[in-house]
Amino acid sequence: MRLTGGQVFDPEHGFQVRDLCVENGKIAADAQDAVRVEGCWLIPGLTDLHFHGCRGEDFSDGSPQGLAVMAEYELSRGVTQICPAGMTLAEEQLVQICRTAAAHRTAGLPGAELVGINLEGPFLSAAKKGAQNGAWLQPPSLSLLERLLEASEGLVKLVSVAPELEGALDFIRGAAGRVTVSVAHTAADYDTALAAFQSGARQVTHLYNAMSPFGHREPGVVGAAADSPGVMCELICDGVHVHPAVVRATFRMMGRERMLLVSDTMRAAGMGDGDYTLGGQAVHVTGSRATLADGTIAGSVTDLMACLRTAVSFGIPLADAVTAAAVNPAKVLGIYHRVGSLDVGKDANLAVLDQRLELRAVLFRGQVVWGSL
Repeated sequence: MRLTGGQVFDPEHGFQVRDLCVENGKIAADAQDAVRVEGCWLIPGLTDLHFHGCRGEDFSDGSPQGLAVMAEYELSRGVTQICPAGMTLAEEQLVQICRTAAAHRTAGLPGAELVGINLEGPFLSAAKKGAQNGAWLQPPSLSLLERLLEASEGLVKLVSVAPELEGALDFIRGAAGRVTVSVAHTAADYDTALAAFQSGARQVTHLYNAMSPFGHREPGVVGAAADSPGVMCELICDGVHVHPAVVRATFRMMGRERMLLVSDTMRAAGMGDGDYTLGGQAVHVTGSRATLADGTIAGSVTDLMACLRTAVSFGIPLADAVTAAAVNPAKVLGIYHRVGSLDVGKDANLAVLDQRLELRAVLFRGQVVWGSL
């Protein structure tokens, strides 16, 4: 199949009007059977490396059926690779979600490809726990991480830690060779956060949220990340978690090559207003805002493709938003050699967007799985 007339994303040059060829599930150098897609944007399928749930399901439930529902919904939104996130849970539940994920990957079920697990907890600060369940917080533990790596059959790719906790820097040094360590849910000051990055942490979980503010005399985690080349920064662009001006400023400060758009969605994504749960806690959803009973923001209900559109509406160039939602997450997870761009030889996972950036079609391994061309 040859898609002709569309604006095709290129990581180095932005968008170019050219043909995009798909053969045998891969991006190809040539193909027959032309399909015209004038006025459309062709982008790689997105990779969400931080989301908790959707369509009434939550990864922390440890339900095989729920994970299958989540994978199919994400694929329908142009998210072709997923790395679902756990919460702060008891060890037995963390083991269960790891085993569920490993079984899902082995079964080769329909939906977005499961490429990793993100452990957002339990090594977090009680002072900045946000919507995490404080009853299950604990000090960083390499032995627990090893048990979860084993239960997941190596699927754990990211682990969050508050670097001010006792033993955190030793944990970071020990874990950095196995997984990506992300600074998160922390009251750390600039010096402590900088020490974490110098010890091997390479990411910040939902920058600005659940951490001290970026002040002109106390720059905190944000300032330390800015001063640490190579540290990647997650940003939730749902119009709730971070102000548009801050989104624009952060892309300028960090550069698009260090930005990671994430959705941080909970089970209410793809559903309506109402009452839900997140990590065992009650959450109320009204419109695009999800909150605990005390008003604390509790995750998002905006899928990653919608976050991409929102970022563009804030003034982020489309090529930069695609880089942050498709290219960079694939690099973090070690899968960029086969997904994350539209280079010849990679899996033909892509989204076709109309002029308004609404989904027209989703292709997964070369097959149209949602919409039409």
